[in-house]
Amino acid sequence: MPKQKTNSGAKKRFHLTGTGKIKRKHAFKRHILTKKTTKQKRSLTHAGLVAQPDVNGVRLLLNLK
Repeated sequence: MPKQKTNSGAKKRFHLTGTGKIKRKHAFKRHILTKKTTKQKRSLTHAGLVAQPDVNGVRLLLNLK
């Protein structure tokens, strides 16, 4: 049986933490930044974790399950 391939887009967007949680970046930080407040841009800088209902789907894309 052939090997399963990891989803190319997912492997660029998600990273695993040491405890097995999945880290992600926030959206809306790429362009059109002049109309966004400094506070909003600063809060989008920090990485977040994937929400619990989405974890299984992301793990399938990354072939972790």
